[in-house]
Amino acid sequence: MAQPWQPLAGLKAVDFAMFIPGPFASAILADLGAEVVKVEPPTGDPARSYLPPQFRTENRNKRSIAINLKAQESRAIVERLVRDADFVLEGFRPGVAKRLGIDYETLAKVNGRLIHCSISGYGQTGPWRERPGHDLNYVAAAGGLAFPGQWLKAPARSSLAIADMGGGAFTATALLAALAERNRTGRGVQLDLSLFEAAFFLFAMRHGLAHDVDPRAHLFPVNDVFETKDGKRLTLGILEDHFWNNFVAFVPELKHEDFATDAGRRANGDRLSGLLEKVMRTRSAEEWVRLCEEHDVPLDLCLTPAQSAELEQNVRRGNATVVRGEKFATFPAFADGRRGSAIRRGVPALGEHGREILVELGFDDGEIADLARAGSVKLP
Repeated sequence: MAQPWQPLAGLKAVDFAMFIPGPFASAILADLGAEVVKVEPPTGDPARSYLPPQFRTENRNKRSIAINLKAQESRAIVERLVRDADFVLEGFRPGVAKRLGIDYETLAKVNGRLIHCSISGYGQTGPWRERPGHDLNYVAAAGGLAFPGQWLKAPARSSLAIADMGGGAFTATALLAALAERNRTGRGVQLDLSLFEAAFFLFAMRHGLAHDVDPRAHLFPVNDVFETKDGKRLTLGILEDHFWNNFVAFVPELKHEDFATDAGRRANGDRLSGLLEKVMRTRSAEEWVRLCEEHDVPLDLCLTPAQSAELEQNVRRGNATVVRGEKFATFPAFADGRRGSAIRRGVPALGEHGREILVELGFDDGEIADLARAGSVKLP
């Protein structure tokens, strides 16, 4: 088997962030080969209890050290951690990182080539900089709940943490862009990433910024979710006329001049969507899958991620990896035919690698014992 693509091998990241955005970003870095140290408080990342499934998926491939950043003695650990690091991520409200001594200005004195990213709800400046918030708040303020996701349904939230995960993806993108700049200039970079702005960017790209936008401009009545005779849900993906013609070849009751074109299907969307709901309930999901596959009509069942992982397509392309008996999705890219990621280790217990990391940083047994007694570090 070909070795996985690991373009970030040799790079080091220190992630002070908790919950979703920072860990999501550093999971991407880790999948692509970077060595990631997850720094947690002695009580642990709150996501360990709030969001156990996502905590586990986002923190595989990392090592954990538990540090009390409020303890003066911890400054020596932080300085050694970042001395040869390439990336630092933090996700506190503006001003907190400076009080903890992990802000860019402080750490850049230790490592002038450091790429430092502060991830916050609304950014490091502006009148909302200290405003509290979570993903749903950012999505709402950014325009993400103004438009429906289905033709006959009201706007609804997604199961995805769109701002948090989109913000994490943008963080990874910005870090790699900053790395390219550092490679040219030799200087570190200070990044300020707002989760609200990440959501705003996504929804503005989708819907534009005009006040008079059609609330259904992004929808198609035959590109929707429907229930079948046996109570399962499936998606039709019909936009183009040739797919519609393929569909009505075996659903002749919908073959009508009013629906012959995309413009007609949109203009008569309410009527068509209602008819589709009735028609889709006349056959089982298995029947619809067979018919659509035979007639080249885009269709997929609504599955859980666990069910999706078992699809032959995912299995053949190696889109999930088992580590320590636990299955994880892998980064979705190939390079020169090689899988674009590697899961090298499982999910760390709180502070699992603390002693190992401290030894690597040059602390001897006596110093480690002193740090533990002072409450600066929690060892397993």
